[in-house]
Amino acid sequence: MFAQDDRSRNDMIEWGGKSFPSSTHRWLVSTVTRPPRPFRILGIQQIALGSDDKTRLRRLWVDLLGLKLEGSYRSERENVDEDIAVVGRGAARCEIDLMQPIDAAARPTVHEPALNHLGLWVDDLPAAVRWLTAQGVRFAPGGIRRGAAGHDVTFIHPKASPDAPLSGEGALIELVQAPPDVIDALG
Repeated sequence: MFAQDDRSRNDMIEWGGKSFPSSTHRWLVSTVTRPPRPFRILGIQQIALGSDDKTRLRRLWVDLLGLKLEGSYRSERENVDEDIAVVGRGAARCEIDLMQPIDAAARPTVHEPALNHLGLWVDDLPAAVRWLTAQGVRFAPGGIRRGAAGHDVTFIHPKASPDAPLSGEGALIELVQAPPDVIDALG
């Protein structure tokens, strides 16, 4: 099915009368052999922004841009003091979390990078974690737990490890269990 072209300096393969980079071969093989995904990503649940002083973030996002301030969350364990602003309604509602560290010298550093993480609605969080773990995705410590907005969450780690070679490639990604109304609207 695949014929290696040894004469190519670009490590090309031929398939169906066309030439492709060998990386395409690896992708095709992994796609064909990968078990079906038992979950769906439905949309963006939140964008988390960090600063050493969340009042400056609040000035921009709430006072100037007009987002509604809906709540707050504080966790010593997560080193975060955040205000929760929202944009949109219903299934299109998205949180903009305005975060500052409780202790700027402690970890995690919720203010660095300033775009801290992206939250994605998922229709079956436990199935997503099991499947992604089996695919080699690295998750941040803590497992599935209750998040600031009251939904179950977990985080894909921004960096890979020898045991889990897939990651957020520098971005922290929060997977958020979508409630039934969001699943109905977006699923």
